[in-house]
Amino acid sequence: MIELYTALTIGLIGSFHCIGMCGPIAIALPLGQKSWFDRAWGGLLYNLGRTFTYGVLGAIFGLLGRGIQMAGFQQWASIIMGVIMVLSVFFPFLFRGKLNFDRFTSGFTGSLIRRFRVLFGYHSKSNLFVIGLLNGLLPCGLVYVAIAGAINTNDVTLGVLFMVLFGLGTIPIMLSVSLLGNLATGTFRKRMTKVIPVFIVVLGIIFILRGLSLGIPFISPKSKMLTPNKEMKVKGACCEPSSTHQAKPEDFIR
Repeated sequence: MIELYTALTIGLIGSFHCIGMCGPIAIALPLGQKSWFDRAWGGLLYNLGRTFTYGVLGAIFGLLGRGIQMAGFQQWASIIMGVIMVLSVFFPFLFRGKLNFDRFTSGFTGSLIRRFRVLFGYHSKSNLFVIGLLNGLLPCGLVYVAIAGAINTNDVTLGVLFMVLFGLGTIPIMLSVSLLGNLATGTFRKRMTKVIPVFIVVLGIIFILRGLSLGIPFISPKSKMLTPNKEMKVKGACCEPSSTHQAKPEDFIR
């Protein structure tokens, strides 16, 4: 199982990527013009809404990981997810300008954006929470990386915890953006944009190594694949005589 602190790290580092993707939404939140505390509470509710959605996704994909583990394919699943994470970084560069990846999610994203426009017209705490819930469903490569981690937990509860920690890791930066605007300079964001792909590739390599079970402590520990139990008891075997001794009449005479 991938360590849970990795989820928090993904959120903290990846939140600089979120500035570019979800920053405009965070800045445009209908927080009102009341006290700073009221605005902070509204911004926090928005982020908690995102985190709640991530937790639900964690339950779904943690359950999926559990099913994969029970089927005995968890190691292959870890390798495949690691390869996908690595390819997700290099694939867009290799096929830039040749394939339009946005068209695969444009319909779903468009419906969410239309819903956002309606919600942004109302200022209420419940409304901010709902905006966060929907925001958590927006297509995002960083969320997909976290989902891969949730699958690798092989457990519903751990999957929820993994995604919740990921969401909590994004809150400091995203809440700051909502309250104070875009604090990060363009140069700093460009540097972080270069760091995040490297981080994803490293994480993907760790997934691959874990799946290979090379016996490397903490990175690729040995693990046993789930295999069917070949030692099956024969029905009625408990009733069969335990020895070849034949009963004789004198055996029953005391």
